[in-house]
Amino acid sequence: MSKTARWILVISLFVLLVLVRAFQNYLFYDPFINYFDNDYLAKPIPEYHTIGLFASLLLRYFINTVISLAIIYVIFRKKGLVRFSIKFYIAAFIFLSVVYFILLKMEMLDGYLLTFYVRRFLIHPVFVLILVPAFYYQQKLVRQTKKL
Repeated sequence: MSKTARWILVISLFVLLVLVRAFQNYLFYDPFINYFDNDYLAKPIPEYHTIGLFASLLLRYFINTVISLAIIYVIFRKKGLVRFSIKFYIAAFIFLSVVYFILLKMEMLDGYLLTFYVRRFLIHPVFVLILVPAFYYQQKLVRQTKKL
């Protein structure tokens, strides 16, 4: 695949991530979208269905993960990086979803900020923005080491 075609594909995949975000209200059940958009400091947390919220978070995380993994593969073309990323995404989902639902069950007693940011890592493709530069830097270090 030519370099131009790869970049067009990467840009298209990022557009897909944007579309997931743009149509979030139609695609996913999340009563916290409106809660955090409005006056959340003065309002109690909204009622939510735990199983529905978890299923929706899982679906959204899965969609974002698949697109992110495709971006990583198209940029680096290394299956080892994709395998590592899959393990990372699975571990991150397990950890973050457990923390998120514990915070929700505690009704955000320690404040809303931790819940807000844990939720962000679950519903937005933040990890691809961390992994791509990290893999690039690692690749650059390996190339420099081979030159020595």
